Amino acid sequence: MHCSKVTERIHILGGGPAGSAAALAALRQGARVRIIEKSRLPRHKVCGEFFSPEIEPELEQLGGWDAFLAAGPARVRRTVLHFGARTKSSRLPEPAFGLSRYAFDRMLLDQARAAGADLVTEAGEEQPLIVATGRHAIPTQRGQRLFGFKAHFEGPTDDAVELFFFERCYVGVTAIEAGRTNVCGLAPESFLSRFGFEYDDIVMHCPALSDRLKPLRRATQWFSTGPLQYGQSFVNAGPEYPAGDALSFVDPFTGSGLLAAVRSGAMAGRAAVIGQPVADYLRECRASLRQPFQVAGVLRRALEGGWAEKLAPLAPGRLLFALTRPR
Repeated sequence: MHCSKVTERIHILGGGPAGSAAALAALRQGARVRIIEKSRLPRHKVCGEFFSPEIEPELEQLGGWDAFLAAGPARVRRTVLHFGARTKSSRLPEPAFGLSRYAFDRMLLDQARAAGADLVTEAGEEQPLIVATGRHAIPTQRGQRLFGFKAHFEGPTDDAVELFFFERCYVGVTAIEAGRTNVCGLAPESFLSRFGFEYDDIVMHCPALSDRLKPLRRATQWFSTGPLQYGQSFVNAGPEYPAGDALSFVDPFTGSGLLAAVRSGAMAGRAAVIGQPVADYLRECRASLRQPFQVAGVLRRALEGGWAEKLAPLAPGRLLFALTRPR
């Protein structure tokens, strides 16, 4: 039986999507909340900026769905996968959404503050109960490290999320708010070094991607991040509830990262309020989030092995989408 902690203040380290979702969930349970965020928010972050349809019930439970729609997300109705000369298209079971991290992070944090959360830049003497600080840096051998990059473009938009796979690299193209298009990629250091990390040259290296971007004009600088290391941490390592990328950093091409951040943040907020044992919380997170991580691992090995292009036409697009959704 869990003991209620609603009279205590819940301290959350990190004001991104997972931290804000945790704050909203805890506030709706009657708790007092303090968010500790040292960085200036909002800011542009390297992200596919794709929200699968399941984001609607998650945000509805937190009271943030109307604000999400008010931010003007683009509707995404199709997927198009490009494997070299092969292309695979399918319609999504339900419309998905494209919204920049700048707009989404601001919206969700504003919602948490409006609901009563305090926002501070420095932690006090009390230790944070929820940790939503993003992914952990893990040492990786030079040359084999992965880096992410993104920029926003202006020009004609489309209702498809398109993924271009080439030379162990992939780039996603998705419409977002205000008639812009997000172009976000991930590539190994050895590949990026061939182009001197000049991302304009890198995206033009793939013929299909080059054709896709010809009608567009880059409207922002290129943002980059790395090195990146995928991983999950469902082992009880302390008294805190990890959420978001601090809990599970899944390959971005699954399109489930933002959904997982919001869901795990909300689960952490509710768990902290009722005093749920951390081990039980982690077990529930594992049941919800493990499948996308496992499927992404198989897909990445296929890409690195060079046999994804041969197998892609055999896999139904809707099945691939379903397998990469959290349960």
